[in-house]
Amino acid sequence: MEVITNYKTLVLVFVIGILNLFCALNFDICHLHVGICRFSYSQDIKEPNAAGAFYPDDPAVLARMIDGFLEKAEPKSAQGDIFALISPHAGFGFSGQTASYGYKLIKDKPYKTVVVIAPSHQFAFTGASVYPKGVFRTPLGDLKIDEDFTRELLEKSPDIVFEPSAFEKEHAVEAQLPFLQKVLLDFKIVPIVVGDCSFSACKNLAKLLFEAIGSRKDVLIIASTDLYHGYDYEEAKVFDNLTIDCLKGMDAESLYYGIRENRFQLCGGFAVVVTLIVAEEFGYQKLEVLNYTNSALLKEKKIKGDWTVGYVSCAIAGQKTIISDLGGRNSQKGEKTMLNKEQRKRLLEIARTSVETYLKTGKKMQVTETDPVLLKQMGAFVTLRKNGQLRGCIGNLIGTEPLYLTVRDMAVEAAVEDSRFKAVDLSELKALEIEISVLSAMERVASIDKIELGRHGVLVRKGFQGGVFLPQVATETGWTKEEFLSSLCAHKAGLSADAWKDKATQIDIFTAEVFSERNY
Repeated sequence: MEVITNYKTLVLVFVIGILNLFCALNFDICHLHVGICRFSYSQDIKEPNAAGAFYPDDPAVLARMIDGFLEKAEPKSAQGDIFALISPHAGFGFSGQTASYGYKLIKDKPYKTVVVIAPSHQFAFTGASVYPKGVFRTPLGDLKIDEDFTRELLEKSPDIVFEPSAFEKEHAVEAQLPFLQKVLLDFKIVPIVVGDCSFSACKNLAKLLFEAIGSRKDVLIIASTDLYHGYDYEEAKVFDNLTIDCLKGMDAESLYYGIRENRFQLCGGFAVVVTLIVAEEFGYQKLEVLNYTNSALLKEKKIKGDWTVGYVSCAIAGQKTIISDLGGRNSQKGEKTMLNKEQRKRLLEIARTSVETYLKTGKKMQVTETDPVLLKQMGAFVTLRKNGQLRGCIGNLIGTEPLYLTVRDMAVEAAVEDSRFKAVDLSELKALEIEISVLSAMERVASIDKIELGRHGVLVRKGFQGGVFLPQVATETGWTKEEFLSSLCAHKAGLSADAWKDKATQIDIFTAEVFSERNY
């Protein structure tokens, strides 16, 4: 054998040997996380680690189990499109029935990307880990990762990386996947595990999700979490009731700091916080609790000191509207919004103060404004809700005075002049939620094909009769376009239900920028 005497040749052979060693160990040295001394490795297939423990590893048994859950679940219908679910992730024998309530609502819906955000139970880290590519395997088959979507999230923030160890033993993402496989077809997933996060880090992840979703209507978010964990089933009910009340309010910041102060217990709390922020930025304002239980309630005999975990299933649904201060653009078409955050807050302040002033004095509030946008003549509706129920709604379709005065006047009229309700009493004011819809200019259309449900409001007129529906009516009711128009003609305009088919009926469309006190 020839002896190597050249120094450079010897070094070259040594380097090649090291490279071959890394290849043999399946490492990829082309990718290093800045500031972290570790190599990322090939992850084409993520094998299940919860199968056979949290749920059956036999495909037939697993499928029958989930089918049984879905058959028994009787969730109330959600109004509008479902944007997000909050779903438990314990062993299916404990939390599977509760989880099925949310999954039954989305059965056969046309989602193409499902973002699953879960906590890290086994690996401590800071920030969020996004699984970038490949597939997640379950007994029911393989689920592809939406690599275009994950690319939008990674490498844009030091808080968001791919940390393989966060997924290695984690069950909270995986527990959602068999349910998804049973209710949806032809979709990809975006697995995210969240570690310890500051509130600003939660907002940053929400911002990137908001930007990645954009105008898409085929993205679903699932926040994977259980509730109370402890040894007192009486305490479980107290903690979980407080937590669920906070969830209903969709106040992400209050939830976050309540978790930090141990007033609320959610192991996936930060995942839920991120989900609430994204939902609110898209204008979703309603969270429905579909089902709740805990492990003690599922046992025939409750024993003091037994380990107890709470499980809840929730849906966030409604209309995707123009709310974003993260992106500052119309989420439907990419246009700039009519109002910025401060202008919306100012109009909400004017609306509430004007109602309070009128109820106390019987007179309109005197107010002046210098903001040039609020001085524009624009149509607007003011809607009042109490405990989620309509309490009054009146508006002006075409602006005849400055926007801030239109809002002032319509707020008072919604409170005391809506003939469908008795006048609001001053004692009710604190319980009222105010929503404002600022309207674009009207556009006459010759064909209903130009009407986009959920985006366009519609005004129909024939002779001296007319009626209007705001854009959110379609998503709140779930009507088809034909049902929307027929109800508008019959119940709002006093025309025949099929009057919209008559060429003599004028149809105008408009958009509405909708925002409420809940957003601020």
